[in-house]
Amino acid sequence: MRRSLRLQCVKQKVLVFPELCHGCGACSYLCPESAITEEGKEVGVFETGDSENLGLIQGKLNVGEAMAPPVIRAVKKHIDRGSVAIIDIPPGTSCPVVEAVKGSDFCLLVTEPTPFGLNDLSLALEVVRELDIPAGVIINRVGVGRDEVEQYCRREEIPIVLRIPLDRDIATLYSRGIALVEGMPRWRQEFLRLFQDIRGMTAARRSAK
Repeated sequence: MRRSLRLQCVKQKVLVFPELCHGCGACSYLCPESAITEEGKEVGVFETGDSENLGLIQGKLNVGEAMAPPVIRAVKKHIDRGSVAIIDIPPGTSCPVVEAVKGSDFCLLVTEPTPFGLNDLSLALEVVRELDIPAGVIINRVGVGRDEVEQYCRREEIPIVLRIPLDRDIATLYSRGIALVEGMPRWRQEFLRLFQDIRGMTAARRSAK
């Protein structure tokens, strides 16, 4: 995976910070004297696997590396554009999150009905709107906190596509490493409905353009 150098000019000296490089290539492209070149450096790896009709592509950042976007870009290059791809990302609005969601047809924003959840949701919604990506909200642990998240979604006209209750049985399954759809089969239909709803929303958006 390609990485260029992060540069800072201090008086007459140029300082190099390779650990801060995003691998975008902008410094070498914009240098008016063509004095900057890029060289390869391994910052991580990607791995592939499959199970029945599902394929998996996983990116792993090397220990000590600070910038994940080059690994994310490498993973996304190997996505089959003719199939449905689900990209799992960390919470927040950091550079890895932005790099991962860019170009997506739809973004699921998972939150919980607490002040912290609402704060993170509002930031995430700003990001996906800036990237012009349609989004829906999943509210997890429904039953804790109040209804500020529900009110916020109504004000912002963002659909709540699924609600998952605060449930001891769900927590028990999670602690045992059992998927919700395996431990509680009724949730399989809920997630299938969610999938079809998202397909319908993305299809409607494409036809409206």
